[in-house]
Amino acid sequence: MNTSGLEILQIIDQMGRERGIDREVLIEAIEASVVQAAKRHLKSAENLEAHFNRETGKIELYTLKTVVENVTSSDHEISLDKAREIFDDVEPGEEIEIRRDFDELGRIAAQTAKQVIVQRVREAERDIVFDHFKDKIHELVNGIVLRTERGNIYIDLTKGEAVLPRTEQSPRDRYHRGDRIRAYLKEVKHISQGPQLVLSRADTGLIIKLFEMEVPEIYEGIVEIKSCVREPGGRSKICVTSHDHNVDPVGACVGIKGARVQAVVRELRGENIDIIAWTEDPVIFISNALSPAQVNRVELNPFDHTAIAVVADDQLSLAIGKKGQNVRLAAKLTGWKIEIKSESDMEKAREIRKQKVEAAVEKFKKIPEISESVARFLTERYLSYAQLADGDPEWIAQLPNVGPDIAKTILEHAEASREFSAEEDEDEDENEELDNSSEYESSEV
Repeated sequence: MNTSGLEILQIIDQMGRERGIDREVLIEAIEASVVQAAKRHLKSAENLEAHFNRETGKIELYTLKTVVENVTSSDHEISLDKAREIFDDVEPGEEIEIRRDFDELGRIAAQTAKQVIVQRVREAERDIVFDHFKDKIHELVNGIVLRTERGNIYIDLTKGEAVLPRTEQSPRDRYHRGDRIRAYLKEVKHISQGPQLVLSRADTGLIIKLFEMEVPEIYEGIVEIKSCVREPGGRSKICVTSHDHNVDPVGACVGIKGARVQAVVRELRGENIDIIAWTEDPVIFISNALSPAQVNRVELNPFDHTAIAVVADDQLSLAIGKKGQNVRLAAKLTGWKIEIKSESDMEKAREIRKQKVEAAVEKFKKIPEISESVARFLTERYLSYAQLADGDPEWIAQLPNVGPDIAKTILEHAEASREFSAEEDEDEDENEELDNSSEYESSEV
């Protein structure tokens, strides 16, 4: 290493101009590193200091020692007599710097200076990358594919290298070295090698940002994306609303002849996208969310936040979707647990319930002191003696022509007639599955 002090000064100044690294920060780092290297080389416990000459670029090494009358540690102390041979007016208790010369200092200083400068340049470059991308998190970035390793795609973003993990890729995507790619910057991680830029082609944020690019009304805040759900490569659903009654949010996203939505679909390699108008009415919202299927009506059970969507028989498979994808995404979008039923299924369910009601009426008519009308009222909630025995006495007492005394008689008779047969248990399970229609709010769509 024959690097001269002036060359080191030139490098320091150049780094300050090109990389924005403070000159004094570099010098302090070089001084500290020279001390550490000198201690290792000398195998000394002395308190050393390095001084960088800012005019010549030379580095000098000094030992710091305390002046004492009697020396107990030669590494850290110096006698008063020896100290006065160097400094005439020194007094006990003072700390003095003694020049330390050894043959390897020049080589160590030059080598250390280079190492420190290289390290600081790397750190500065990492800081530049981090500062450039930290404000671009959750934005779209463009790059060129560099390589693929273990399924992860590494991408050149010009000012930094990013990774598109296997888990963040869409099944429809196929990229090769040199391909241009657009992705969603999901996060910027701090790791030992520097900032790691993590991209995604599977995140819902990619769709939202693509629509912001293609739909000026979204960018301007006229149309708002309320939520978005996605199964990458398969189907996405995005619900939108308008803050201007003159602007149709769905039409704005679709564009003339579907131009806007098709631009997003092309970027996603043909992934299906359903654009849904958001509404506070859960019946309409659920119906819209099951697009492209046509829903005849929706029955809500607000107590457990479930819904039954009734569709025509020829719409059943479309409403459910491939492997249940359509109804699964609709449930995520709306926040309701949705069950799909065909009209024929509902008709069968109604017929089965009708039969069970008539059978229950015949049973309950046998209870002393109640009429057929009371028996029919009881079937609004109960279809067996087992259910009736565990019924609500206050609700039963409030039925027409019943009262507390007859309610007590009804419950006692039901308890005495409780059936434990497998058929009875099966009736209860089926009744629970088919649902008591009085608990649902049914609306035509």
